[in-house]
Amino acid sequence: MAFRHGVYKSEVPTSLISPVRTEAGLPVIVGTAPVHLGSDDESLTNVNKPQLIYSYNDAVKLFGYSDNWEKYTLCEFIYSQFVLFAVSPCVLINVLDPAKHKETVSPANFTISDGEANLGQDVILSAGITFESGTNYIAGVDYSIGYDDSGNAILSVIKGGKLASASTVKAGFTRLKPNEVTANDIIGGVDATTGSYSGLELVNSVFPKFRIVPGLIASPKWSEVPEVAAVMRAKAENINGLFTAMSVVDVPCDSAGADRYTEVPEWKNRHNYMGIHEIVCWPKVKLGDKVYHLSTQLIGLMNQIDAGNDDTPYESPSNKNLQMEACVDTSGNEIDLGLDEVNYLNGQGIVTALNWIGGWRAWGNRTGAYPANTDVKDCFIPTRRMFDWVGNEFILTFWQKVDKPITPRLIRTIVNSYNVRLNGLQAREFLLGGRIEFLSTENPTTDLLDGILRFHIYFAPPPPAEQIVGVLEFDPEYVNVLFDAVA
Repeated sequence: MAFRHGVYKSEVPTSLISPVRTEAGLPVIVGTAPVHLGSDDESLTNVNKPQLIYSYNDAVKLFGYSDNWEKYTLCEFIYSQFVLFAVSPCVLINVLDPAKHKETVSPANFTISDGEANLGQDVILSAGITFESGTNYIAGVDYSIGYDDSGNAILSVIKGGKLASASTVKAGFTRLKPNEVTANDIIGGVDATTGSYSGLELVNSVFPKFRIVPGLIASPKWSEVPEVAAVMRAKAENINGLFTAMSVVDVPCDSAGADRYTEVPEWKNRHNYMGIHEIVCWPKVKLGDKVYHLSTQLIGLMNQIDAGNDDTPYESPSNKNLQMEACVDTSGNEIDLGLDEVNYLNGQGIVTALNWIGGWRAWGNRTGAYPANTDVKDCFIPTRRMFDWVGNEFILTFWQKVDKPITPRLIRTIVNSYNVRLNGLQAREFLLGGRIEFLSTENPTTDLLDGILRFHIYFAPPPPAEQIVGVLEFDPEYVNVLFDAVA
């Protein structure tokens, strides 16, 4: 060290650490999108690539949009999240691959009416148009082509061109085949040759890519498939080997699933939709001419509630307004549910919808684990989400201290910092109380020598007031006021 003479300064790390905040309910949605309708130059290659989306325009630009939600399941979520509930961000993952899920349509006759020929939907215009042998139609000279608002490919005749007087045109093209997407595409995996990830396996890529921890995992339509729901549940329970989230799934409401409320619990149990990190929904909901999976709207509702609570998931979505006007089954038939029926479903760990005081509302506080698991941290949706959220936040906040020397100062810093954090949450009534302790009973010398520290976090999120009971009693003492009246 160089010789010093004078006054100098140095710095030590702050003894209190600010918490790293997480987006409590960041939705990660896996499904299919009409990428051929996207306006981004890379839309057609937007396959198995997680995209962080903050607006409806960005979603449509990257993924395209179609009202055919049966074929393009991500569009249902895009519309609900950004149009109905106006919340962001979300992560969207499209598994529909134009290079794989496609077919070549040989040239066939299409009628030209008012200078236009409708080639139908799902046409990949960038793959080009072919015409019958012997013709030499030139784009921009004889015809132009584009999509209308419904996603149909429209060939428009240009005046003075070779098609100007034609009544038909024989054209061929490449068409997307979204019906070829299977549950295996949604589940995804790891390519043994390239090492690339696909489908739900990409949930583990969200934090490394965007530095935001997933909070909710969904796949409209596909979560009705038990194999998909099982993988969603597994991913929610172990993200990057560190974090936890909630999967939001639907029970199918058709004759093959459960089109009557009495059939839902049996279907749920038989197919093991019973995870502590799982929210089970039934039936579908309708607004105007659009039908939504309840899981889709419930995610938007939870995000809306979280946003109103400074991104803290301590409040249940139950008894909060959905954007709907009827419960329906898969065929669109209305399902009438009274208070007795929805409470029966709630008692089986199923979230549904109820038209009662205040209009149509989500109804149900319990995770899929209920009633088999009645532990308060596992059976209530908001307490389970708070345990996930607090745990994820603790990991992110103190990751910076990993590999630091184990000293009293390190332990005091962690304990003091997180006690300040828990006290703040308690002051805002996000918690009923909380503390963190470093206990000798949980830190044996052998573990300390092996570099292992354990901190015990005690905290209590407020459970939802699921029952409010008024006890009525006739008090005969009040009869004495009759004598006071003539005194």
